Amino acid sequence: MFLIGAFVRRKPIGVALMFGAILGAVVNGDGIPVRHLVEGAFTYFDPILIIFTAMLFMRVIEENGSLGAIARLIIERLGSRPALMLTVVTLFIMFPAMLTGITTTSVLTTGALIAPVLIALGIPRLKTAAMVALVSMMGMIAPPINLLVMLIGQGVDMPYIGFEGPLLLISLPLALFVSFTTAYRRLRNADIATALEHLPRPDTAQTPLRLFLPLVVVFSIMALVRLFPRYVPDIGAPLIFIIGAAVGMLAGKKVRFFGASYRALLTALPVLGLLAGIGMFLQIMTLTGVRGLLVVTVLSLPITLTYVGLLISLPAFGGVSAFASAMVFGVPFLLSLLGRNEIVTCCGIALLAGLGDVIPPSAIEARFAAQIVGEKNFLRVVLKCLPFVAVFALAALTVIRWADVLAFSVP
Repeated sequence: MFLIGAFVRRKPIGVALMFGAILGAVVNGDGIPVRHLVEGAFTYFDPILIIFTAMLFMRVIEENGSLGAIARLIIERLGSRPALMLTVVTLFIMFPAMLTGITTTSVLTTGALIAPVLIALGIPRLKTAAMVALVSMMGMIAPPINLLVMLIGQGVDMPYIGFEGPLLLISLPLALFVSFTTAYRRLRNADIATALEHLPRPDTAQTPLRLFLPLVVVFSIMALVRLFPRYVPDIGAPLIFIIGAAVGMLAGKKVRFFGASYRALLTALPVLGLLAGIGMFLQIMTLTGVRGLLVVTVLSLPITLTYVGLLISLPAFGGVSAFASAMVFGVPFLLSLLGRNEIVTCCGIALLAGLGDVIPPSAIEARFAAQIVGEKNFLRVVLKCLPFVAVFALAALTVIRWADVLAFSVP
């Protein structure tokens, strides 16, 4: 039912998961268990709040001019130093996904803003699209917010604590590897003046301090909560993003709260619906015993087949939904690999699940990246991404295999 709904009837993935859950319950003899469906839909209420508030924050700093001002500042100040500029551009593209845990936010905000600049600097369109998609994906893997790890952690009752070091150790080198492999040679002889024409003109009435204030507030609160937990209460990521959005509305261009909220909700709604659908699907899988069967099956695999299963099932099912892949397959695989450092192992599994964002049939980030560079056939972008996907998969297996060696990154 899920496959028919998603690929034959072309329903949203979250709706298809809901239909699959309902049919599974009916076939099992449970009728339509409304209580379980509602309970499942609220399983990931915390990540849903984080996503929406983070999207609202990103929408505000995009509409008040902060993102455009940052992009222009990077190109103007660092254009003569291509290595440093490329490093900062990489972090700039990653930034929205780091805060929201969703790759799409980076592709459609900072990625869409910087892609015309990269093309003007001499980087081919397909390479630009692949770079934006892959670097955005590494932003989803990077701290402070990694929804894939949160979903797996919820499945095994593991709190989201201590993941920042391993996630940064994994994501940042891979993101820089993509950027430097793709763009560095071209940037050494780039025309900076031409590239700046593709960025919005700065608002001379606004000082850089006011434009950057929302980012400073959000990062400062997050840092204080983590550095001084005894003195600074953890008010939660959703409230931090709401505070940042409120500050953003007072800085830069005027932003209307309800309009920005509506546009943020429209952008986030597919992912929010997906999380609700995943929750229903897994709730019914638990009710019918299928989830337990899957766990037992994975636990009984020899270690060699476990690695093969990791390499195939997580990215392949991630091609439908990275979040569904992390929850459906990530949890049993993490349980089967108990005995090594669970935090590092979970990070490696999350990376494998995240690869689905550029793998068909959905390849959602490759599709969006193709749109922002004007490429009609997204499969051409997928082909550019595949060599890097192979490197990422090898890196993920290395992290999982030597999780205890990499445990030094866990605080």
